[in-house]
Amino acid sequence: MGCESSKLASCCWSGQNGPVHEAQNPDDEERAEASDLPTFREFTVEQLRISTSGFAVENIVSEHGEKAPNVVYKGKLENQRRVAVKRFNRSAWPDSRQFLEEARSVGQLRNNRLANLLGCCCEGDERLLVAEFMPNETLAKHLFHWETQPMKWAMRLRVALYLAQALEYCTIKGRALYHDLNAYRILFDEEGDPRLSCFGLMKNSRDGKSYSTNLAFTPPEYLRTGRITPESVMYSFGTLLLDLLSGKHIPPSHALDLIKDRNLQMLTDSCLEGQFSSDDGTELVRIASRCLQYEPRERPNPKSLVAALFPLQKEIEVPSHALMGISRDGGTMPLSPLGEACLRMDLTAIHEILEKLGYKDDEGAATELSFQMWTNQMQETLNSKKKGDAAFRHKDAKAAIEGYTLFIDVGTMVSPTVYARRSLSYLMNDMPQEALNDAVQAQVISPVWHVASYLQAASLFALGRENEAQIALKEGSVLEEKKNTNS
Repeated sequence: MGCESSKLASCCWSGQNGPVHEAQNPDDEERAEASDLPTFREFTVEQLRISTSGFAVENIVSEHGEKAPNVVYKGKLENQRRVAVKRFNRSAWPDSRQFLEEARSVGQLRNNRLANLLGCCCEGDERLLVAEFMPNETLAKHLFHWETQPMKWAMRLRVALYLAQALEYCTIKGRALYHDLNAYRILFDEEGDPRLSCFGLMKNSRDGKSYSTNLAFTPPEYLRTGRITPESVMYSFGTLLLDLLSGKHIPPSHALDLIKDRNLQMLTDSCLEGQFSSDDGTELVRIASRCLQYEPRERPNPKSLVAALFPLQKEIEVPSHALMGISRDGGTMPLSPLGEACLRMDLTAIHEILEKLGYKDDEGAATELSFQMWTNQMQETLNSKKKGDAAFRHKDAKAAIEGYTLFIDVGTMVSPTVYARRSLSYLMNDMPQEALNDAVQAQVISPVWHVASYLQAASLFALGRENEAQIALKEGSVLEEKKNTNS
C-alpha cells in the first residue's frame, strides 16, 4: 500500500472538477431532500422542559455530560417524535435576534445526510436548538471506543462519502461553514446511516471559538487569523479521513510524516487487515493529504470529494445497519405483560399490574411521606392519597381521580405512581387526553420509568394515534429491558 510523497502532493487533483466520476454521483439533490420532516418552528422553554423530563441528567447525551458548556439532551415531543435539544450557556447568545436569524437559516436545510434542525427556543436568557434525534451513537464511539466489533472498511468509506455529500449540500445552500468538524459531529440514524449534526452549522456562541478540539487538529490558517473558511472545513474533513483510516485520532502533522516516510502500516488500523486493496488505501491517503494541504486554496471542495469517494465504495447493496452490526428488530421485541396489556387496551390487566406494583418505583417518595406526616396539612394530603388508593383498588375511577387530584393539587409531594394511577383512572373514565397528560407528567418526574411510556402508548391508542402509540410502546419496552438488565 506504499505511495510516494511527491505523488501525494501533486496527485490527480489538478483535474478535480473534471468529468471523471461526476456522472456517478448518487446523491441526486431531489432524492436527498428529507420530505417527511416538519417545517422549522419555535418552541417555548416549557415545551422543551417537558420533552426532556425537566432537562433531566438521565437524558443528557452530549460528550462531556452536564459539565459541557452547551449540553445536549434527548427528548420527546407531544407527537412522540424523538429529538435532540441543545441548551446553550446563558451567556452564549446575548443578541436574541442574531440567534433567531442563524437558527432559522439553518432550519431551512432539509437533507437525508443531515441530522436536521427542527426548531429553536429564544425566551429570556434561554437559547435552545431542537434537532432530529439519532439513536445509534457517534462516529467517535464506533471508531475509537467500539465494544462488539470495529467499523468495517466498507462502512468507513460510506461515512466519508455521506459526510462529503452533506457538506456539498450545505455548500449549495449557502452554508459552507461548519464549526469544529470532528468524529463527535457525525451521528448514526435508525438505519445505521451516518449523518452530519446540524448543530455545527451554528457557532457555539456569537463570538465563540469555531474549534474546541486540540490545537494540533486545527487548520493552520485558523491559528493565524481566528477565522473559519470553507477551506478550513476541508482541512477538518482530512483529519476525519485519517480517523477513519487509522481508527485513532492522529494529529495531521504526525500522519503526514508517516505518509512522507511511506510508513502507511503505522497509519492504518490493524483491525482492517485484509479488508481493502493497496490501491484503495493509497487513494484514501491521497485524498486526505490533499485536504490537509497547508495552503487553503490547494484543498479540494466538497463536490470533488464526492466525485473521488464515490468510486471507492464497497458492498453498496448491504444496508448500513448490517455493516455496523446494529440490530433493527426492536419492533419485534417480545412485550412484557404490561406492554401486552397496553397494546390490547386491556384496562383490567393494566390495573392489576399497577395495583400489584404499588409504590415500589417512587424512589424514596414513601420515606419522604412518612417523614412529613407530623403536620396536619400533610396528614390531610396523605388522607386524600389514601382515598385515591382505596378507590383505585376497587376500580372506582371517578373517586380515584378526585382523591389523587386533591393530593396532586397540594403540590408538596411528587409521586410518579400517583400520576400513573390517575392516568389509568382517566382511561377508565373515557378521558384519553387527560390520561396522556398524566402519563407524560409521570415521565417528567421519572424520565426512565417504563410504566410512564406504556401508559402514554395506551392513551395514544385510545386517541386513535396508532403510529405514535407504537413508538411509545417500543420505548417502554426498551426502558423495561434496560431496567431488568441493570437489576
